[in-house]
Amino acid sequence: MASPAALPVTCVCLLLSACSRLPPTPVAAAELRSVAPLPSAQVRITGTVQAVKVFPVQVPQISGQGGRLTLTHLAPNGERVRRGDLLAELDSTQQTDLARQAQAKFEDLGYQVEQRRAQNRADAEKRLADLHQAEADLAKAQIQLRKGPLLAEIELLKNQAKFEAAQARVASLKRSMQAREQAEAAALSILELQRDRQKVGLERAQNNLSKLAIHATLDGMVALENIWRSGSMGHAREGDQLWSGQPLIRIFDPSEMEVRAFVGEPEGALLRPGVACRVRLDAYPALAFDAHLEAASPVASSALESPVKTFAARFRLHQTDPHLLPDLSAAVILEAKP
Repeated sequence: MASPAALPVTCVCLLLSACSRLPPTPVAAAELRSVAPLPSAQVRITGTVQAVKVFPVQVPQISGQGGRLTLTHLAPNGERVRRGDLLAELDSTQQTDLARQAQAKFEDLGYQVEQRRAQNRADAEKRLADLHQAEADLAKAQIQLRKGPLLAEIELLKNQAKFEAAQARVASLKRSMQAREQAEAAALSILELQRDRQKVGLERAQNNLSKLAIHATLDGMVALENIWRSGSMGHAREGDQLWSGQPLIRIFDPSEMEVRAFVGEPEGALLRPGVACRVRLDAYPALAFDAHLEAASPVASSALESPVKTFAARFRLHQTDPHLLPDLSAAVILEAKP
C-alpha cells in the first residue's frame, strides 16, 4: 500500500499522461476553415472630367484689320444650343463699310473691262475698214499704172506716185494693226487683273463679315471661358473690347463624358483594355458613376527633369448626369486584386 505522501505525485503523473493523448478539438479545426480571404485593395487615381466632343470658340482673326473687336452678342453660360445656333456676334460696322466699298470698286472695274472690250472691238473694226480701203486704193492705183503707155509722161509719174503711196499705206496699216492689237490686249489685261484683285478684296471683306457671326457646329451646352477683363478674370460680356484669338466659348456634348487622368508607373499594370472602374466627383461625394478604360498611352512619360513617370489614360463614363461638367476634379477607383 502506497504511503500518503506519494499520493499527490501519482495523481499529477496520471493527469499529465491523460492530457498528452487528447486529440485536437473540432472547434479549433472549424475556426481554421472559416478564415476569409484577404479583400482586394483599391487604387485611387485623380483626374478631371472632360467632354468627348468639344468645340472651342475664339475671337476671329480679321484679315487686314488691327485692334480690338466689340462684342455685341453672347450666348448665356449653360445654355443648350443646337447646330447652327448663334453663339456670339461682334460689331460689323467697319467690315460692312469695307465690303460695300469693295463691292462698288469691283463693279466699277467690271464696267471698265466691258467698256474696254467694246472699245477694242470698235477700234479693230475701224482698222480693218481702213485696211480694206487702202487695199482698194492700191488696186485702183495698179489699174491706173497699167495705162502708162497710153498716158502722158506727167500722168504716168502721178500714177506711179499714187501706187507707191497706196502700197506704203497698206504695209503701214498691217504693221500698226498688229501693234495696236497687242497694246489693246495689254490694256484690257491690266483692267482684268485690277478687277480680279478687287474681287479678292471683296471676298476677303465678305469672309471677314461672315466671321463676325459665330455659329455652333454641334449640339451641346455653352461654357464661357474666363478672360482678363477690368483687372480680373471673368466671363466676357456684351460691349467688351476683345483681341483676335482670345478664347470665348466652349461647346461640349454632355451626353459623352470621360475622365482624363495620369496613372503612376507602379499602377500601370491595372490599365487593361476595357477594365471596369468607379468614378466619384470630389464636389459631389454622394454621386458615383460606372466607367471603363477607353485608352491609355503605351509608354510612361515624365515632365522635364522629373523622375516620376505616368501613363495618360482616358476613362469613359457610362451614365450622364447634370452634375457632370468639364474641369471637375474626379477620382477613378480601380480594384487591385492581391
